[in-house]
Amino acid sequence: MAALPPADTLQPVELADGVEIHLRVAGPGPRSVAWLVDLIIFILTLIAIIIVLGVLTSSLGDKTVQGILLLCMFVLGWFYNVFFEMGKRAATPGQRMMKLKVASVSGAPVRLPQSIIRNLLRVIDFMPGFYLFGLTCCLFTQRFQRLGDLVADTVVVYAEPVLVKKATHAVNALPLPPPVPLSRVEQAALLQFLERAPQWSDARKTELTDLLEPLTGETGIAGLRQACGMGLWIQKGGQE
Repeated sequence: MAALPPADTLQPVELADGVEIHLRVAGPGPRSVAWLVDLIIFILTLIAIIIVLGVLTSSLGDKTVQGILLLCMFVLGWFYNVFFEMGKRAATPGQRMMKLKVASVSGAPVRLPQSIIRNLLRVIDFMPGFYLFGLTCCLFTQRFQRLGDLVADTVVVYAEPVLVKKATHAVNALPLPPPVPLSRVEQAALLQFLERAPQWSDARKTELTDLLEPLTGETGIAGLRQACGMGLWIQKGGQE
């Protein structure tokens, strides 16, 4: 079974009709691997074109071959990603290998203008070299978006649904007041945990609630039960 991605890659997006969806955004790691795979494919394709044109040099002439080569380099350099992103899978070969795809931040399929914009701005993201600017943007944005993604309103997400191990422990929690007053931010965090918990395995849920040991006084399933009880108490309006 595939490993569950970190919880912080699940980002909420509120649609215009008020419905909230969650996108599993991809971080710099898998995106970098996808880029390297695409770079290798780009180089191999270019080498194949050069070999073919080298064979045709005698019949086409040097200047014609040079012109065709420059044209191929231009098309590959600027429209390689656009071509694949507008396909059925909305992903380049490298992104498909990493099980990623490009989408609008709303979760809708990426549109042609968006794909063109995000890829034209790769020139800036690449500066000063090896996507240093783009990597910095990814690290300092909530959805790991580089400049091209921010301008085009796009995001790179995981294409396949999360495979979650079925919970093996039933959490029969009763509303339980926290031992100390909680801030609104802390209350909201507990309520978000209750909302997302059904999507996670027991291991992921206890991993998160173990961090609340100073509050719950318990770890493991017991700590999970305590945290759920506090969330239920807040959900019922027990604490303002």
